Amino acid sequence: MHYFANPTRFQRLMDILRPWVVGVMLAMLAYGLLAGTVFGPADRLQGESVRILYIHVPSAWMAMFIYVAIAAASFVALVWRHPLALIAARASAPIGAVFTLLALITGSLWGKPTWGTFWVWDGRLTSVLVLFFLYLGYMALWQALEDEEKAGRATSILALVGTVNIPIIKFSVDWWNTLHQPASVVRLDGPTIDPSMLWPLLAMGLAFKAYYVWVLFARMEALMDARRVQAAQLRAAQHAAGGAL
Repeated sequence: MHYFANPTRFQRLMDILRPWVVGVMLAMLAYGLLAGTVFGPADRLQGESVRILYIHVPSAWMAMFIYVAIAAASFVALVWRHPLALIAARASAPIGAVFTLLALITGSLWGKPTWGTFWVWDGRLTSVLVLFFLYLGYMALWQALEDEEKAGRATSILALVGTVNIPIIKFSVDWWNTLHQPASVVRLDGPTIDPSMLWPLLAMGLAFKAYYVWVLFARMEALMDARRVQAAQLRAAQHAAGGAL
């Protein structure tokens, strides 16, 4: 883990992985969209509206996955003071917020023809909305505190506390009566969804993960460059102050 604490070394790793990540993203996205939305079957009960699942379900997976990644990076930053952990966590937050918002929007669009309403205050939908607010709060806290060390510590604690919402999202359909359908992919007894829908859905999930890694690399590079600029400006200011004395 500490081997990649050096930004230059990590930059080289990103340069090696980036074309592979983009290749996986494009290949899986093409297969998932074609096999799912173009050639895949319509649902017996929901008809053509079921095709929203190829965007909605992977978006919901990513909303939770990225938040767990932020919490893990925050833990590493608090315990081991890893210099890139906070950058990774901070860079991940807007991506996770977008995926969460996409899950909420597509879920509402899917809910109207399925349930007859865009929104219900059940356990799954409400806990995902809470997750979206956690993302917004995390990003707002970074902006509110000027001291980067204090901001990093405060946001890391917030991220770790917010992880209690993740199992609530996952198991809410089992704990409470809800309109939302129960899990059909990640189950102890195996998936219950038909393979003609399962494989394109998994491909879209992999494509979304590759997209996250691709954008994460870009955002981390931008934050590292900003840090370098700030450090250079600080050195220039100190040099100018020393010369004036």
